[in-house]
Amino acid sequence: MSVTTQFRKGALDMCVLFILQTDDFYGYDLTQQIKKHIPITESTLYPLLRRLVKDGYCATYTVESPNGPQRKYYHITHQGRVFLKETLKEWDEFTASIEALRKEIKPHE
Repeated sequence: MSVTTQFRKGALDMCVLFILQTDDFYGYDLTQQIKKHIPITESTLYPLLRRLVKDGYCATYTVESPNGPQRKYYHITHQGRVFLKETLKEWDEFTASIEALRKEIKPHE
C-alpha cells in the first residue's frame, strides 16, 4: 500500500463529514464530490459510509427517484459535527507540526 493510499484512507472520514456538513448527499454524488480532489471509488466509499452510520456520525433516509430506484441520502449528525470539529483541530495541529519540522530540519543533499 502506498503512502498516499494510507494518507487518503485516514483522511476520508474527515472529508466525507466535511462535505456532509454542507448538505445531504447520496453515495454516488458524494463520491463525485470527493473525486474532484481525491481519487476514490464507490466501492471504497460505501463501507466507510456504513461505518460512519454505525458509529453515529451520519444517518440515512431514502427518497423516491423519478428515474429509478430509491436513493439513500446521508446526513451528518450532531455527534458527527462534534467528531469532525475535533478531528479537524487534530489534523490542523498535526499538519502544522509536520510543516514546522520540514522548515526546521535541513536534509543533506
